[in-house]
Amino acid sequence: MVFFDLGGNKSSDTTLDNHYDMIIIGGGPAGLTAAIYAARGGLKTLVLEKSNEGGQITVTQKVENYPGFISIEGMVLAERLADHARHFGADISTNGVKNLSFCCDKKSVTLENDRQIDAKVILIATGAKHRRLGIPGEDTFDGKGVSYCAVCDGAFFANKHVAVIGGGNSAVEEGLYLTQLAEEVTLVHRRDQLRADKILQERAQSNPKMTFKWNTVVEKIEGDQFVNNLVLKNVEDNTTENFAVDGVFVYIGLVPNSELFRNLVKTTRDGFILVDQQTLETSMPGVYAAGDVIDKELRQIINAAADGATAVSNAIKTYF
Repeated sequence: MVFFDLGGNKSSDTTLDNHYDMIIIGGGPAGLTAAIYAARGGLKTLVLEKSNEGGQITVTQKVENYPGFISIEGMVLAERLADHARHFGADISTNGVKNLSFCCDKKSVTLENDRQIDAKVILIATGAKHRRLGIPGEDTFDGKGVSYCAVCDGAFFANKHVAVIGGGNSAVEEGLYLTQLAEEVTLVHRRDQLRADKILQERAQSNPKMTFKWNTVVEKIEGDQFVNNLVLKNVEDNTTENFAVDGVFVYIGLVPNSELFRNLVKTTRDGFILVDQQTLETSMPGVYAAGDVIDKELRQIINAAADGATAVSNAIKTYF
């Protein structure tokens, strides 16, 4: 038997049943797509999402690479995914999860209200969170000029100078969004070229409000009550400089939300859950994983959704 505690907010839901065919932990694109396929496939399905239905896409201004939508607001796409799952009969609950226990064919989830619900199959779709810089001043000024969500906090920096840390799709997309609000956006990247998709690179480099600091890392975030300075280091010659900004947005990768499952299933050193690449089943029989929480190369909405569909399709073939 494997047993461990999970965090979560106190909540109650008297409408839930005591047994489901499948319990999906996490309600982002992977979890909600899995719910659509499971419920439509005849499985009694429960999604547990203690935060926002839709996960990180709810704080994304525009999604431009999800098939069928040239451009759609992240919140709207999240609502449509949730509505789609409910349409086929899936239950979606905001209950937090207190603990899990697994023994033989029985898998139990205990909610924060101490109610226990059983399932034949569990799908982990808890996603990932933004990686932190881990430098002096980051924690001190979190919420006081340090942000990990341009859509959430960009309005606070209207007509100001902000820095965006990173060089991938997220950094460039959010930097471009910030140019609609800020007077100047400086993208700070440790390499000499961006890693983002070509179309995003072209947009960034042609945007008159966006400037770049190449081969550069942030060593310290400084300020009084709010951020007013970054200590930057050039990785080629090791020189440092003070760089005045009003805010800093960090996009340097993701950390999987898997800490609470590491005693249950095998993971990489970084905590991404290892799955069978064909079936998406974890090292624990009857426990699947999908989306940003698993070990894979591409982390996009489209393949998170594909993961959810793949995991459920294989679970149905194997366990039902």
